[in-house]
Amino acid sequence: MASSNDDESDSEYVHPRGVPHFPGHERRSNTLPIWGNERTMNLNPLILTNIQTSHYFKTNLSELKTYHEVVDEIYYKVQHLEPWEKGSRKTSGQTGMCGGVRGVGAGGIVSTPYCLLYKLFTLKLTRKQLIGLITHCDSPYIRGLGFMHIRYTQPPADLFGWFQPYLEDEEEIDPKAGSGHPMTIGTMVRQLLTKLDWYDSLFPRIPVPIQINIDRELAKSFPPVQQQRSIQQPEPPVAMGRDQRDWRREERPSRSPPTRRDTYPRSRSRSRDRERIRDRSREKDRDSRYRSSRDRDRDRDRRDRDRGSDRDSKKKSSSRQRSRSRDRDQRRRRDDRR
Repeated sequence: MASSNDDESDSEYVHPRGVPHFPGHERRSNTLPIWGNERTMNLNPLILTNIQTSHYFKTNLSELKTYHEVVDEIYYKVQHLEPWEKGSRKTSGQTGMCGGVRGVGAGGIVSTPYCLLYKLFTLKLTRKQLIGLITHCDSPYIRGLGFMHIRYTQPPADLFGWFQPYLEDEEEIDPKAGSGHPMTIGTMVRQLLTKLDWYDSLFPRIPVPIQINIDRELAKSFPPVQQQRSIQQPEPPVAMGRDQRDWRREERPSRSPPTRRDTYPRSRSRSRDRERIRDRSREKDRDSRYRSSRDRDRDRDRRDRDRGSDRDSKKKSSSRQRSRSRDRDQRRRRDDRR
């Protein structure tokens, strides 16, 4: 395996890929500065706790004492760059700050790459050793861990200087556990500069003024999609006795089908319309049930009133009959006396 010689000075170092580093790196000290927390490497507390308590880190990696031994271990053991091993992290039922995006609330089996990344941090790498990682020729995962080490530990103002020579690097790497997300080293480096999320974890936040400068520098070499479309549009030719509308009709390219980004608002509006229709139908059903129950109550009250009036009339008729029978009995008694 190719490895850098620690006894040589920085000024004599020859880049194995022929790519120049950011200006002035030869004049800088070989001792690397550490940005942020010098004890945790700015790692997520849950990931750091799992690393420090893992059997692999405490037993296997504790036996590795030199930079070259750790690089050899990366070469033989690392096949992805995720913080958790595939299928070991379960985030079902986790919401809000405890969701899978934040990397808290539900742990798993911490991955070998992150154990080795933290092991590199404990070795207190020099500038020359870190350059040897990101320019290594044997494995893209050695380079990937080198770039991740820079992203976690180096000052945000120096990040673009470290990554600039590799923005268009074409070597392929697949950082996803179990494969399925291949990309180039250049794409990975640009993602490290512009995104905080990294497979159920977060990188340290870059201050806003520095992030604006990074985005501005990236836009010079990698303009946004809209700018690329405007640059690629041909200018209309000078009218030579021919109507401009005819040229537009003839030279206009065929309209491409709408992209997925265009279809999202329509699907959202359709889903909103469906929800409104469902809500209205539910309200109508609720109103109809309420009306029917109210009508039933009214009918019940009406029947009760009718029954009460019938009872009253029967009572009155029975009392009248009793009074009449009494009157007849009295008359008969009077007649008998006479």
